[in-house]
Amino acid sequence: MREDAQALDIRDVTANWVNAAVLQRQIDDRIKALADLADTPLFFGRLDYLHAPGAEQAEGAEGEQFYIGRRHVHDADGDPMVIDWRAPVSQPFYRASKKDPMDVALRRRFGYTGGDLTAYEDEHLSDPAESARTSKLLQQEIERPRVGPMRDIVATIQPEQDEIVRSGLAGSVCVQGGPGTGKTAVGLHRVAYLLYAHRERLARTGTLVIGPNRSFLHYIEQVLPALGELEVHQATVDDLVTARGVEIRGTDEATAAIVKGDARMAEVLRRALRAHITPPTEGAVVVRGSRRWRVAQYELEEIVRELASRDMRYGAAREALPQRIAHAVLVQMERAGESPDDRVQNAVARNAAVKAVVKDVWPAVDPAKLVLRLLSDAEFLAEHAAGLLDEDEQKAVLWVKPARSVKAAKWSPADAVLIDEAADLIERTHSLGHVVLDEAQDLSPMQYRAVGRRATTGSVTVLGDLAQGTTPWATASWPEALAHLGKPDAVVEELTAGFRVPTDVITYASRLLPHIAPGLTPVASVRENPGSFAVREASGVDDVVAACRRALRHEGSIGLIAADPRCAALAEALTAAGLPYLSPGEETTADARLTLVPASLAKGLEYDYVVLDDPAAIVDAEPDERTGLRRLYVALTRAVSGLQVLHTAPLPEQLED
Repeated sequence: MREDAQALDIRDVTANWVNAAVLQRQIDDRIKALADLADTPLFFGRLDYLHAPGAEQAEGAEGEQFYIGRRHVHDADGDPMVIDWRAPVSQPFYRASKKDPMDVALRRRFGYTGGDLTAYEDEHLSDPAESARTSKLLQQEIERPRVGPMRDIVATIQPEQDEIVRSGLAGSVCVQGGPGTGKTAVGLHRVAYLLYAHRERLARTGTLVIGPNRSFLHYIEQVLPALGELEVHQATVDDLVTARGVEIRGTDEATAAIVKGDARMAEVLRRALRAHITPPTEGAVVVRGSRRWRVAQYELEEIVRELASRDMRYGAAREALPQRIAHAVLVQMERAGESPDDRVQNAVARNAAVKAVVKDVWPAVDPAKLVLRLLSDAEFLAEHAAGLLDEDEQKAVLWVKPARSVKAAKWSPADAVLIDEAADLIERTHSLGHVVLDEAQDLSPMQYRAVGRRATTGSVTVLGDLAQGTTPWATASWPEALAHLGKPDAVVEELTAGFRVPTDVITYASRLLPHIAPGLTPVASVRENPGSFAVREASGVDDVVAACRRALRHEGSIGLIAADPRCAALAEALTAAGLPYLSPGEETTADARLTLVPASLAKGLEYDYVVLDDPAAIVDAEPDERTGLRRLYVALTRAVSGLQVLHTAPLPEQLED
């Protein structure tokens, strides 16, 4: 298929060089999408149907076999050899069971090692003599050691995951899932499915994956390309809001960040913006040729009042104002016997007198300057925050040293979100077809609004775990978060089956749940391998280095997770011991498998073996105990095969035997 694309000759098929350039780019993208991935097999399963599929699956014949894979593959005659995992005929590979075989006689799973086919396993779903059993290949794939970035899970998608992946584009979905339940993978595969089922629509409107930080995005960036999807953009919330033209150079105290992230700030901004609208103090006189046309003050007041009462963006109403004034002039012209047309109305709207009225009554507002004034001018803030923020909250958000200009200001991430809100009040933000929001539990209400306005005409997949919320403004409940997002009708799904975290590890970490998220169902690991788990007292960094050496004897990636303040000392100790280490997000290789991970960056990452340094230090590094325990819960659940917990200080009482 790739060779056919490379052999296309377009020299005589286009009308001009522009069409030729566009077509060549499309061919280049097609060739890139068909690139070989040495360790990624094209097919991983086979379905043998009892009967021919229905009319919508007319390619099947009675008794025909369908090979299921990551990509559609056809032969030289165009006949399918491998069926895309997203096609309707492939769905029984994930959902068929002994109870409901879905007309499948046999399901075959293929096992690979390093890209080579090494095993296969058959399930005779329609044979009553064969009892249901757990797939050993499926267990081996789930528990296989991981080196490098996150992989796709097309070979191991479970029925409850598949139901979410294949849900329609029109509806939004919120997935609550504990560690190792595959919520991130489900969200990414849902994007791939939607691009397959609604490619033309999403090609026009666009898709976006939002992650908590750059390390996380780097970790997941190969999943969609491995499925042939190259056009999905990835960003953090900070990336979205700084696109408005401000640079984040400052930070906020927790108190200030909480207030700035509160949804009440949206109303404060709306009031401050609308305060720029002032009633006209006199009428307007428009001169055209020898005639003078007067629009009385009361008429201008009525026009301004009517526009202000409508649910319009500030900028859109400002653009409509001169046309409304011009229309009032045209009505007078018609009464005088003239026959003005649209060109005359546009000319009147551009008249200097009309422009002067608009400038005085409805002035242009820069969103960054508006936020700058709110955060610098105590009287201006008090006027528009009255009844919304109390005095202490107003003091918390005011800058101690006000900036003189937008460029000189040391904007914080929360400030940039306020500017984004103000910009949307002025001009509508472009909406995408679908947005995936991962690690959503850590967003503030204002950040939810920033994401939501980028999907006002599209849908959203929200992924998160309330127990892993580690910001002072962490989400309290999904209905509340979805309301801020503008998707109150989104369906909330809960994943409770754990596929990655070993049984012993998730059982130990779940001791924290009653203290950090008492309403959540603990994750139940479905792995047959319980994993390795140990809690040991340590005397210092030398014991931590020794634990890393022991972990490196195992196959796969190793993560040393520690409280942020302790990472510098551990880095020195690893260097002195001759152990090379990576930073979070850097790709592990056969020669470099150890990553030193600050606890604040561990969320969303996974390692085959984890050495966890001093749980009490992780808790103490946070502003309060509950946030610290949530951070510890995240750190404990990063292990896929084994976990060693080392402590010099006593363990938090919630983890003591």
